[in-house]
Amino acid sequence: MKTSILAGAMLALSSLAPVFSAPANFESGSLQVEQLGNKGPALIFIPGLASGSWTWRDTAERLSKNHAVYLVTLPGFDGRKPAPGVNFETLGKDLRTLIETRKLDRPVLVGHSLGGTLSMSFAADHSALISGVIAVDGLPVFPGTEGVTGDRSALAQQARSQLAGQTPAQFAAHQQTYMSRMGVIDAAVAKRLAESSSRSDPGATAEFAAQLLMLDLRPKLPAITVPVIEISPFYAQDFAAMGVDENAKTNYYRMLLQGVAKLDVVSVSPARHFVMFDQPEKFAAALDGALAKVIELGASK
Repeated sequence: MKTSILAGAMLALSSLAPVFSAPANFESGSLQVEQLGNKGPALIFIPGLASGSWTWRDTAERLSKNHAVYLVTLPGFDGRKPAPGVNFETLGKDLRTLIETRKLDRPVLVGHSLGGTLSMSFAADHSALISGVIAVDGLPVFPGTEGVTGDRSALAQQARSQLAGQTPAQFAAHQQTYMSRMGVIDAAVAKRLAESSSRSDPGATAEFAAQLLMLDLRPKLPAITVPVIEISPFYAQDFAAMGVDENAKTNYYRMLLQGVAKLDVVSVSPARHFVMFDQPEKFAAALDGALAKVIELGASK
């Protein structure tokens, strides 16, 4: 009698296994991947410079109830060892491998900062493989450098010289300054995010920053046939001296993204670069609206 009861209980628990299953961790080329959830439309979350899956953790766990969520971390970031020779082209190949080997049905790429730029680069080459891109303060060209024509190597070298030779202590101090001035509004949150981002390798951060400054995807934007939704954070205090209001910044981002056929730019304020930490509720609403739009348009394609 006891044996049959135990067997019945084990059978009942086994039927719940997909709900309580542990995250799956694996690698796709140079990418470290963590899977959360296994049902619904697939989402691939890509963090930004010197960032890891912690950027997306709360968002990913919330959305994993109705989506197959894949969190990726680039080499050299968040405690991972750097991988020589990795660039936007190789990362694009690794993303394609992830989509094809896992048989993902046109996932949505959701990228923050560098991750948003990488998502647009992938969309320009492989729109047929995805449903759309949601970029969070990630653009086809680094803001402020859009007027640079020809050789951009001087910009790249400046980034390398600033970061590549830093000691871990110097890099941690640099990250604290960045997070306090540009990352987030709240000082306590800035300290916490700086501690997380300083786990990244200074040399890898320098190299990816250099690659980002070298890149100008604007000529390739017309090749993107899927929807692109840009989430643009705005903090009035940071733009007051320039006389730029929220509407002007939104229009500036639209200008940088000219050429994308299916484009929307959504502003979230008050927030800095890591908008998901400054305004978690507003960001969640903006992201949910963007996902609904991308998935709806993707289904009608």
